[in-house]
Amino acid sequence: MKRPLLQMLREKHGFSERRACEVVGLSRSVARYECRPDRDEEVIAVLLELAERLPELGFDKLFLLIRRRGLNWNHKRVHRVCCELRLNQRRRGKKRIPSRHPQPLAAGERVNACWSADFMSDALGDGRRFRTFNVVDDYNREALAIEIDLNLPAGRVIRTLDRIAAWRGYPERLRLDNGPEFVAIALAEWAEAKGVRLEFIQPGRPMQNGFIERFNGSYRKGVLDLYMFRNLNGVREHTERWLHDYNEEITHNALVGLHPSSTDRSTAQKPPVMCGPDHGRSTPGHRVVPKQRRGEGGDRAVATAPLRRGAPMAVWGA
Repeated sequence: MKRPLLQMLREKHGFSERRACEVVGLSRSVARYECRPDRDEEVIAVLLELAERLPELGFDKLFLLIRRRGLNWNHKRVHRVCCELRLNQRRRGKKRIPSRHPQPLAAGERVNACWSADFMSDALGDGRRFRTFNVVDDYNREALAIEIDLNLPAGRVIRTLDRIAAWRGYPERLRLDNGPEFVAIALAEWAEAKGVRLEFIQPGRPMQNGFIERFNGSYRKGVLDLYMFRNLNGVREHTERWLHDYNEEITHNALVGLHPSSTDRSTAQKPPVMCGPDHGRSTPGHRVVPKQRRGEGGDRAVATAPLRRGAPMAVWGA
């Protein structure tokens, strides 16, 4: 507002610059100041190029890469441009958990001596994420349940464990990682009430829970990475079929060529392995769209459905 008034005093009333600035109350340096053109084009180009190639890096590491290129831009300037481009990443707080002192990994001497449990994550064809809660008996590597749903809180974990114990009995120990569902107070109270000892592995040491990690790899290669699923019922149906083969047909080197069910000495009658609240329900209209194998003179043909990472072999639940 003062600049137009200053200009009017000088043009219409013949005031000098010094007198006009005194009347308006504006310093002569501010009156003479002219905005310089934007000089951040080069900074923007370099930041966008680095962020596109390395999207997981935050400002600190991006700035180090810029300095390694010999560009001596001020860090405050680079940070301002980085924030304007919304490239700065939120810093995650450190998760505070109690100290863990795990025992050496042992399979146990009998059924129900120790179970292992863990979560897995994947996505449907429409992009919705779903989770699986896997439970394995360490003694004979038998898969006891795979619970599948979009959300699996601590209460759902407890119900799944109770459903397994209804026909198999409760374990003496339950080996877990430090996920939020496992460190919940509800699970600790359930374990105390049922006489189950919770054994937590050390953070960042997944192989301290090696039995379930090995099972997770087999399940991912046998189901999740092999098919594209359109709904949860398709995941549950194919998981149930795979679990039957895993427990009843597939032999394991750790069991000296036996399959898990052949080494189970429990007398309980086993129901079908659970794969979620709708296990056992068939979804009409499921079709399999296999990939065409590479021919002698042709290229590989892929199913027309949208495919994700890896090499999915079929589309389920169409």
